[in-house]
Amino acid sequence: MRELGIGLIGTGFMGRAHALAFNNARAVFELPVHLKLAALADADTERAQRCATAWGFAQAHGAWQALINDPKVDVVAITTPNHLHYPMAMAAIAAGKAVYCEKPLAVSLEQADAMRRAASAAAVVTRVGYNYQHNPMIGLARQMIANGELGEIISFQGEFSEDFMADPASPWSWRCEVEHAGGALADLGSHLLSMACYLVGDVHSVCADTQTVHTRRPAVKGSSDLKPIAVDDQVHALLRFANGARGTVSSSWLKHGYKNHLSFEISGTQGTLAFDQERLNELRVCRVGQDGFQRLLAGPALQGYAAFSPAAGHQLGYNELKTLEVHELIIALAGQGADGTDFEGAWAVERLATAIRLAAIQERWVNISEF
Repeated sequence: MRELGIGLIGTGFMGRAHALAFNNARAVFELPVHLKLAALADADTERAQRCATAWGFAQAHGAWQALINDPKVDVVAITTPNHLHYPMAMAAIAAGKAVYCEKPLAVSLEQADAMRRAASAAAVVTRVGYNYQHNPMIGLARQMIANGELGEIISFQGEFSEDFMADPASPWSWRCEVEHAGGALADLGSHLLSMACYLVGDVHSVCADTQTVHTRRPAVKGSSDLKPIAVDDQVHALLRFANGARGTVSSSWLKHGYKNHLSFEISGTQGTLAFDQERLNELRVCRVGQDGFQRLLAGPALQGYAAFSPAAGHQLGYNELKTLEVHELIIALAGQGADGTDFEGAWAVERLATAIRLAAIQERWVNISEF
């Protein structure tokens, strides 16, 4: 069996999620390749070694360039702050290696465009971490829409809100810098935009409004030194889909009480379905003639679920979704499938986000074809 060497850059929350997913994929699925956790890199050399040992990686590097140049690494998984995605991915592509990059793809549309073009020219497999799409319940929703169970789709109403930046005393971080991140739209909204396109289709035009509520934050926790904030805290947008449907999306990282509120309602001429990531094993549907919503519960009949549990109602979680995403990456690397968001698809999400920002600045409807 062919061996596939995994190289992971980053040891934060997402780095750990990736490490768990690769380990879980080996345990849960019969894979067409043999996965080897070849190397892990972090700028903190001691942390790199500590995490490599704990997570099962054979080698630790203090520099990401060394990981990319490591001949034992075939796939480069990038879980760093957003501004590092571009140089790391471009270096990996130049080395002829597959890239599994966290979202958003880049901090500018120009970078995203260069990344997708380079990947296409090099013919390397790429995937981007839109893991919520890999929920079996989202697969069911997509199938129901494709089968016409909701009739003609007429509207999408979506929101992705959390409260991790709600406290104005929360200190400045790389997420607060335009050159390094992109605000709530990039951090949370990109997931929602990707979901809208995945379920309803391409967006034709947008109109939007963004707002920075807390314009200054402490330089470090407890400091009286305040740094200016230029990224958006919340965004609201109207969408016109290419198929004629209309939509609204909103995203905020200031909304008290929400921890992972990626939610949407999709309405058609024959029914409505609703989903909330905080109850990720449920889908609510109301068809014409029903008096209210029916609750559909995840179970082993749905693709992906049975790999983790043989019984309905036993629940999947965030890390299982990441494992399903990694499984589809591996299947693609083995040449046996093409599911998941690649750099081309992630560029389309960045193009949509760029249109939303321009619409907010210029206070007008913006056609996606302008980019």
